[in-house]
Amino acid sequence: MEAKERLQKYGPNEITEKKTSALVKFLGYFWGPIPWMIEVAAVLSAVLHRWDDFAIILALLLLNVTVGFWQENKADNAIELLKQKLALKAMVRRDNKWLEISAHEIVPGDIIRLRLGDIFPADVKLINGDYLLIDESALTGESLPVEKHVSDVAYSGSVIRQGEMDALVVATGMATFFGRTAKLVEEAKIQSHFQKAVIKIGDYLIVFALVLVALTFLVVLFRHESLLEFFQFALVLLVAAIPAALPAVLSVSMAVGAISLAKDGAIVSKLAAVEEMAGMDILCSDKTGTITKNELVLTEINPFQDFSENDVLLFASLASRGEDRDPIDDAILAGTKTLQDFSELAGSYRVLSFKPFDPVSKRTEATVEDSAGNRFLVTKGAPQVISALMESEVSVDSEVTVASKITTDSKVTVDSEDTPESRVEEYINEFASRGYRALGVGRTDAQGNWHFAGLLALYDPPREDSAETIRTAQAMGVDVKMITGDHLAIAKEISRQVNLKPDIMLATSFLDLPDRKAEKIVEDADGFAQVFPEHKYHIVELLQQRGHIIGMTGDGVNDAPALKKADAGIAVAGAMDAAKSAADIVLTKPGLSVIVNALIESRKIFQRMNNYALYRITETTRVLLFITLSILVFKFYPVTSLMIVLLALLNDAPIMTIAYDNVKYSDLPEKWDMRTLLSMATILGVVGVISSFGILYIGLHVFQLSHEVLQSFIYLKLSVAGHLTIFVARTKGYFWSVKPAKPLFVAVIVTQMIATLITVYGFLLPAMGWKLAFFVWGYSLTAFLITDFIKVRAYSLLNHTGIKFHI
Repeated sequence: MEAKERLQKYGPNEITEKKTSALVKFLGYFWGPIPWMIEVAAVLSAVLHRWDDFAIILALLLLNVTVGFWQENKADNAIELLKQKLALKAMVRRDNKWLEISAHEIVPGDIIRLRLGDIFPADVKLINGDYLLIDESALTGESLPVEKHVSDVAYSGSVIRQGEMDALVVATGMATFFGRTAKLVEEAKIQSHFQKAVIKIGDYLIVFALVLVALTFLVVLFRHESLLEFFQFALVLLVAAIPAALPAVLSVSMAVGAISLAKDGAIVSKLAAVEEMAGMDILCSDKTGTITKNELVLTEINPFQDFSENDVLLFASLASRGEDRDPIDDAILAGTKTLQDFSELAGSYRVLSFKPFDPVSKRTEATVEDSAGNRFLVTKGAPQVISALMESEVSVDSEVTVASKITTDSKVTVDSEDTPESRVEEYINEFASRGYRALGVGRTDAQGNWHFAGLLALYDPPREDSAETIRTAQAMGVDVKMITGDHLAIAKEISRQVNLKPDIMLATSFLDLPDRKAEKIVEDADGFAQVFPEHKYHIVELLQQRGHIIGMTGDGVNDAPALKKADAGIAVAGAMDAAKSAADIVLTKPGLSVIVNALIESRKIFQRMNNYALYRITETTRVLLFITLSILVFKFYPVTSLMIVLLALLNDAPIMTIAYDNVKYSDLPEKWDMRTLLSMATILGVVGVISSFGILYIGLHVFQLSHEVLQSFIYLKLSVAGHLTIFVARTKGYFWSVKPAKPLFVAVIVTQMIATLITVYGFLLPAMGWKLAFFVWGYSLTAFLITDFIKVRAYSLLNHTGIKFHI
């Protein structure tokens, strides 16, 4: 059966979640805290037979629900599209060719290749290869890996820890063991520190409103006023206090940031990580593929004994497999193409079996047959591992000369009294001092004894932008620590080339020390060499115990625990599926610059949320305090319940566009400065209350307006001044220091024109005419300029930590 026919028969290989329909989502918006209170206010209007108010409040309720649903649904759809880019890939054999396809295109009957670090895309039966060591903890809870062989069945969602095999797909999508389990499991949503802070601000505003409402209630009881009217008014007062736009602002801000990052080559799998990155102060960066190009080049070949340059390269190429797309294999195979007649030489050998690299054995191995039918083994891997294979000392000439100088004319001589192990070590150190990575090559003889054929020198040059990007990150207050499994000398040489400090330490320098001493060593070091994946986890843990917010990069299956442990786990370009699944952010482009872009974007998001919080607290303080004092002191309701509903809803419309606003980002890691935030909000709120009482006095004693017109007069002032507060709150300098984004500016103008037309022509509210409207605008603009001046002076007095900001 052809693949297309099987796809039509079985459907796509997808584990679909139980999705809520758009209609159910829309109806769910009617049961949020804000809609619920508006609904009660509408019912009380009906009880009081205020049918005009009832109809208007109901219409505004529908508008609020529709806008909220549309904004969050748009954000959800954007994130869903980004997550599709993280879909797993799989190697499948179709029409006798190996192809890389999206895992959801796999169908029962396909033959797929499974390698180290892959996540099983389907339930399979293993049909070819030696063995697989599989982590099934996600399915069974068993922490120890399970060994699988030919004819064994393996399940979707498992992670390959060792080995490589071919397998027959037997079940896909919801028909898999994992798919059936997924129906029963619902992932819990975890709030980030950022979300918790914003929600605490919302709680503060609600408590503040409840205190004022309770105080007003006692006064109403004492004055024997209508309790029914008070309850209606109290409900809409709470509507004004609750940050109704909070969910939408958070969702849209995160979505906008995630889309922006995706364009720069960073796909966000967990939105909370974007928020956490704003406070990240240490980045533990992998060397290969992040600081360097991950483009290995064969630079030297050092043959031992009677082996020639071509022999060493031949054995290394036979122990490589191009279809696996391994960077070391690719470098070796590319090196063979530079030599004449090499393909003819290699063609006389046939690979009978192949053992791929795994992190335990640290080598590859192949069984080879020559043209005469003789069989032998070839291997390549870590020089120490190849040296350990020798059953007896390798006979090395008293002087070993570099036989090939592909890019250098260096020559190394070794004392004849040295042991073979020390000679190999000396070569490794000499290579490492130039930033080269040594790779050992060996083969067996007719008796099956191993011989060290020689060493290959591989070089992975730093990326052109690494040094500048590291300087940028350091200027932003982020300490970059290079973490590599390579030799110490290689790490120091690469550090020198990219302007990192040279204090690179071995991972063993802190392993056996008490936590307090280990924490100090890890914090002070500029990086670590010869690091194993389990060391990465410990490094992250120790730094977190010192109070740091940690970003960690990784690409392998064994990096997954460290990526999960870090506050921001980052899977670099070309990472294995297991690393991608554990990471919060997956890079699709190589290099540190993508991470720095993510830092900048996260800090911009933080600033937008900080600006929103300042605006929201200021506006709530201004409106609620003014209304409450008017009732308590002057026995006067300055606005009606309907006006408060209009005020809340018209204010929420433009504030959602703050997600697109232009902001300045800090040059130091961000954290919530509640002292400054609440102090500034209080100052701006009190200034707003004073200006509101000023216009109330003018309306009463200068213009001598009637009660109804005076309420429209006050309403327009609260509306216009409230929106101008957005422009005060969004900058720490004067309001013109950062140009507002077009969506925000247009939204403010449009909503205020609506508010002005409503009060001028008497639609919904008593008409007051253009003369009074122009006065309100002039008064509000004057108050805005004074408030902005006070804000700048207040920030100066509060000594806002001296942080500089950049556009």
